[in-house]
Amino acid sequence: MPESSCPSHTDWKALYRAAILETNKSVIPQRVFEAEIAVLARERELSYDGETGEEKEALEDALYTLRAFRTAWQHTEAA
Repeated sequence: MPESSCPSHTDWKALYRAAILETNKSVIPQRVFEAEIAVLARERELSYDGETGEEKEALEDALYTLRAFRTAWQHTEAA
C-alpha cells in the first residue's frame, strides 16, 4: 500500500494536532478517530520494542486528551 494513502504511526503527533485544532464540527469526530487509531498503533509498536520513556508518556497524555475532547464534544452536541 502506498505510503501516502496510509498514514504512518509516527505521524500520530500531526493527526493529534489536527484533531484538537479542528474547527469544522462535521470533521471533528473523524479527526479524533484517526488520531486515536494512530496513537494506539504507536503505543503498540513501542510496547513490542520494549520502549518506555517520553514518547510513551506523550502517547498516554494524547490518548487521554483525545478521549476527553471527544466526550466534551459529544456533550456539547447533545445540548
